[in-house]
Amino acid sequence: MFLLLDLLGVDLASWFSSLWDALTAVDVEYVLVGLLLQTLETLLSGIAWLAILRAAYPHAGIKAMPVLTCYAVAVAGNDVLPASLGTLVMLIMLMAVIPGSSFPGLVGGQVVHKLFFVVAGAFVYLYLFLTVPGSFELELAPIANHTALTLIIVASAVIGVVLLVRAFWNRLKGLWERAKRGGAILADKKAYAFKVLIPSFGAWLCKLGVIGVFLAAYGIPATFHTIMSVAGGNSLANVVSVTPGGAGVNQAVNSATLTREDVDQATAVAYSAGQQLITTAWSVSLAIILVAVVFGWAGGKELVGQSYTEAKVRAPDLKPHRRKRS
Repeated sequence: MFLLLDLLGVDLASWFSSLWDALTAVDVEYVLVGLLLQTLETLLSGIAWLAILRAAYPHAGIKAMPVLTCYAVAVAGNDVLPASLGTLVMLIMLMAVIPGSSFPGLVGGQVVHKLFFVVAGAFVYLYLFLTVPGSFELELAPIANHTALTLIIVASAVIGVVLLVRAFWNRLKGLWERAKRGGAILADKKAYAFKVLIPSFGAWLCKLGVIGVFLAAYGIPATFHTIMSVAGGNSLANVVSVTPGGAGVNQAVNSATLTREDVDQATAVAYSAGQQLITTAWSVSLAIILVAVVFGWAGGKELVGQSYTEAKVRAPDLKPHRRKRS
């Protein structure tokens, strides 16, 4: 393949040389700041999870470090496992460490934890729509040109959902009773605002900060628009990708996004690959350290291993839920 590209006139040696130069051109100061922000992002998201779980299971005596460790495992797992399997591993680990917890209840807590990030993602998409002239007209043109067909499709979808809910209503009621326990904190608006929304907002800002720091590390202007473009592209790439951490897809999307901002392709790909490699290595290292410290090496290894085995079994049943996530 490489020989064929060379025969077609693609200067592979020069391109790989440029890519390697960009990958190795990162100052350690940028890396340290980026990893600090990533650690704060994990910590703040874990704190939000802790508040949700303590509200759902107030008599379970939930300690902070096991929950933060489980969340760190989820972050690391999603970086190296396909189809967000790391989140499923976390839920099963939490079931093991929280007395009286149930899988539907923890899934309900996961939904609550994602609420802010869904809104934040919608803000990013809306911003990108509004900053690209003609985006609404372009996206809505198929609907405007086929109104009758669109209405038929929407009506059919609604009817199908209604029939499905009616067919499984008794079973759904039981699941809902257990799942809504995970959303108990929503009943206390003040607690939700201070213990979930604020840490989640801080985590989101740290996530954007990581993008900005690594953009600057590769000499790419870290403007608000560029950060929003990369964040939106990463979100879309992770939705459609089945590779670990969206590897490959993220690089393609980031390259397409940044080249529109007058960034050369080699630098764009180097930035995307460099950030993903560095942050993944750190998230895995952090998870291993926390598991060893909190659960002990042998006990932690067994807990994660058993949770991963069960997660692979449960994963097919949760595919519809993952498709609905942002």
